[in-house]
Amino acid sequence: MKFRFAFFSGLALLASLGAATLAGAQPPERPNVVLILADDLGYTDISPFGGEIDTPNIARLAAEGLSFTNYHTAANCAPARAMLLTGVDSHRNGVPNIPESIPPEQMAYDHYQGVLSDNVVTLASILQTNGYHTYMTGKWHLGHTPSLLPSARGFDRTVAMADTGADNWEQRTYLPIYEQANWYADGAPHTLPDDFYSSEYFIDKTIEFIASNESGDRPFFAYIPFQAVHFPIQAPREYSDKYAGVYDEGWTVLREKRRQAAIAAGVIPAGSDMAVTPGTRDWNGLTDEQKRYDARRMEVYAGMVDAMDAHIGRLMSYLESIDEYDNTIFIFTSDNGGASTGLVDSNGNSPLNAWLEQVGYHTDYETMGERGSWMAIGPNNATIANSPLIYFKFHANEGGLRVPLVISGPGVTRRGELTDEFTFVTDLAPTVLDLVGIEDHRGSWNGESVEPMVGTSLAGYLGGSADRIHPPSEPIGYELGGSSVLFKGDYKIVINRFERNETDWRMYDIKTDPGEVHDLKDARPRLFEEMLADYEVWAEANNVLPMPEGYNRGRAIFGGSLN
Repeated sequence: MKFRFAFFSGLALLASLGAATLAGAQPPERPNVVLILADDLGYTDISPFGGEIDTPNIARLAAEGLSFTNYHTAANCAPARAMLLTGVDSHRNGVPNIPESIPPEQMAYDHYQGVLSDNVVTLASILQTNGYHTYMTGKWHLGHTPSLLPSARGFDRTVAMADTGADNWEQRTYLPIYEQANWYADGAPHTLPDDFYSSEYFIDKTIEFIASNESGDRPFFAYIPFQAVHFPIQAPREYSDKYAGVYDEGWTVLREKRRQAAIAAGVIPAGSDMAVTPGTRDWNGLTDEQKRYDARRMEVYAGMVDAMDAHIGRLMSYLESIDEYDNTIFIFTSDNGGASTGLVDSNGNSPLNAWLEQVGYHTDYETMGERGSWMAIGPNNATIANSPLIYFKFHANEGGLRVPLVISGPGVTRRGELTDEFTFVTDLAPTVLDLVGIEDHRGSWNGESVEPMVGTSLAGYLGGSADRIHPPSEPIGYELGGSSVLFKGDYKIVINRFERNETDWRMYDIKTDPGEVHDLKDARPRLFEEMLADYEVWAEANNVLPMPEGYNRGRAIFGGSLN
C-alpha cells in the first residue's frame, strides 16, 4: 500500500477534509486498524501489567501508546465479542450469554439467542462501507449459520472458528458438546493445514490477506481474536520450556510477585490490598508430584501467551516492511479474565477422562501442551493469571471483568503512559470510528432502524484533548447468567447469584481497591441505594431476564457429558 499520510481524528479530520476538497488536493488516507483479542487472558499475564511472561511486542505497543488499567469487559467470551464489535449492550445485541449456557426458558426470547442479532451493525460493516478492506482470523463464536458468520457481517476475508474453542494443533473439537470443530473460510467449511498451530496460522492468514491488497490505496481493518489462552492450553515446547522452574514456588508466591510488580509498574495503587479467592488450595499441602504437575501447567500457559506475542510481533514486522506500521492503530485486549476451568486436577485426572481416552487426548506431564495434549491450568493457577484481582471468568468480580487494554498508533498522543480511567467494552467500536474519522450509524442502517451504539469514544482522551471518559454520574450496568454489576464513577456494586449463590450486593471503590477487599455498602449507604436503583432502571430498560431457579452453568453446558 502507498499511503503514509498525516493522521487526523474527529473534528480535526473533518475540517481538514473540507479544506483539502476546497483546495482541490487529495484528502489524507485513513489509518489501518489492527484489533487483537486474546481469549481468557488474565489481568497481569502481560509484562507491562506486571507479569513474568515475556511479551516484548505487546510491551512495545504499550510503550508507544496508552494502557488502560481500569478497563472492563464481559465475564465470558461471546457477550464480550458482540459488544466489542457493535458498541451495543449484550442484552440488546442478541448475546447476553454464550449460547451453550442459556437455559431453555430464556431461549424462548428473541434477544436471548446467544448469536449476533440482525438489528445490530458491526464495526466491520461500517468500515467496509466506508472503503476499508476488512479481515478476520480466529475465534468468532457469534453464530454458525451463513447469515451469522463473519463473512456476512462485514468482513471481506475470513478464517473463523465458530465454537467456544478448539484444539490448537489440529482440526478436532476440544469438548464432547461438539461433534466436530467448526471452521469456516469466507463463509464455507474450511480444512486446516497439517502444520497448523492456531496463533501462527491466524497471523499467517492476516498477513496473506493484507498482502493481497498491498498494491491498492485502501486501508484495512484486521480483527484477530486468538484462541490463546483458552483451554486446551497448548504451546510449542520451545516456548513452554523457557519457563522451566518459574512457577515452582507455587501460586501463593507468584500471586504476590505479580501484585508487587503491578504496583511498581503503576498498574494498581501502592496501598491496595489483595484477597485470596475462596477455595484456593494451600500450595504447601500438595505432594511434590502435584506441585510439579501444576507448575508445568503454568509453564505451558506462559508459553502459549509468549507464542501469541511472538506471532503478533511477526505482524508488526511485516507492517514495518511495507511501510504501514506507523499508519496503523493497534488495540490489544482480552475477552474476559483468566479462566478457572477445573476439568483437570493436580493429578492429571478429569471428569472427561472417558471421552478424552475415546478421542485420543491425554493429560500426561511429559508431553503437556504438545499435539494430542489436553490441559487447563485450573482454579488455583488462575489466581496467578488474575492477580491481584479476585475470582475468574464467569464471575462478576474484577477477576472476571477487568483485563488489559493497550491502544497505540495514529491519534494516540499519550505514549508510554497508564491510566486508571474507567472504560467499558462498548467504548471500543465508537473509539475506532472516531479515530479514523467515520461517523457511527446513529441507529439507522440501509434505511432500517438498528440498535444505536451506547459506548463512549476514547479518542479525545487518547489524543489529550479530554481529561475524562465517563462522567462520574453515568451508571453503566452489566449482567450475565444471574451475576450483576453497576459501575458509577469510581464505584461498583456487584452480586454473583448463581456462580456463588450470593444473596447480598456488595460495593467497592474499584479505583483504590481493585482487589475488592473493602465492602463500602454500610459506609456509603446513600450511594449504595442510589446505585441499586440505577441498576434496576438499567435492567428494565435492557429487558434483562431473570435466571430460572436451580440454574447450573456446568449442567447447562455439558448436560450428561460429565456423567
